[in-house]
Amino acid sequence: MGLSVAPAAGMASEPGPPAGAATSTAATDADCLHAAADACYFGFDLPGDAGRMHYYASRNPAAGPAAAPGSVLLVMHGHPRDANRTFDAALAAARAAGRLGDTLVVAPLFQVSAARAGRCSTPGVPPAAPGDALWTCGSWLQGGLSRGGTRPIGAFDALDALLAELQRQWPSLRTATLFGFSAGAQMLQHSVGLAADPPPGMRLRYVIADPGSWLYFDPVRPTPQQAGQAVDWPACGTGADFPGACGFEFASPAASAACAGYDHWKYGAAAWPAHLGRDATQARARYAAADISYVEAALDSGSQRGAAYAILDQSCAARLQGPFRLQRGVAYVAYDRALLAPGRARPFVTVPGCAHSVVCVLRSAAVRAAVFRD
Repeated sequence: MGLSVAPAAGMASEPGPPAGAATSTAATDADCLHAAADACYFGFDLPGDAGRMHYYASRNPAAGPAAAPGSVLLVMHGHPRDANRTFDAALAAARAAGRLGDTLVVAPLFQVSAARAGRCSTPGVPPAAPGDALWTCGSWLQGGLSRGGTRPIGAFDALDALLAELQRQWPSLRTATLFGFSAGAQMLQHSVGLAADPPPGMRLRYVIADPGSWLYFDPVRPTPQQAGQAVDWPACGTGADFPGACGFEFASPAASAACAGYDHWKYGAAAWPAHLGRDATQARARYAAADISYVEAALDSGSQRGAAYAILDQSCAARLQGPFRLQRGVAYVAYDRALLAPGRARPFVTVPGCAHSVVCVLRSAAVRAAVFRD
């Protein structure tokens, strides 16, 4: 099938009573509407004695009932766990959209122990504190189980618990938009079909931007085609010109015998982890019914400067999805429209002039429209 893509215009506090309450140093709402700071870093107790989780927020939970946002924009950090930078980019987007007044901006942080965090730390982000739930640099983005606390908790369950905590703190919330970029987009895209039902009265929306790889619910993978004939990926153009005149065929790859495990979790529905709760069939149905928008940066499609090619997943399983992030994303949108939710045509935005940069992507007026479209 062909795919038409319309381009867009351009620290931690100690636990305290009551149990589960958010904690931080004193801050007013105004203090947290400009940039991430220690005073905007709050924590709460995860269920099941799993430990504590923290998040940046644009409003102080202790501000009382005067703070009554109707929406929350929750933004997931990337592999370097840059929750502060992601939070700042989301604040700027909300400000440019004129939505800081009615939107709570939140950036959760999946903590990693100091012994393991050497490859996934960002200056200015608080380190793990005693009692925090802990993951590894790569486990949180595929829903892995935590360490620390009395019992482990899956990363997707921790995200569910955060949404429940946010509505407990701000009962006025009616819409939650979950935006993920890069590894954060991987995390959210994998979590969609496995998320708990939202808190009563809250509607969930997802915006998935530039993940390095995708969760397929079928053993098929994309092959670009022109005039009914298979072609190599470069024949379909690069950057904003992709996919050109190409469509995609979806079939089990001939190379699968040489790529053992290509359809295993986190890339596919085989070898599905039991701790995820739902099985792959249930997750697929919920994914198909969810409110999802897709975003790809037009220049996130090569090895040039700014495309973060050095950290792109180059495993055999990932390469079967396409050579670069843009190609993988465009192909997944085609897969979604062909096999997951035919006829639904979920929104898809390409962002001219942006490579692998959450700041650039969220600065785009078209992406802001997707994020704040309610």
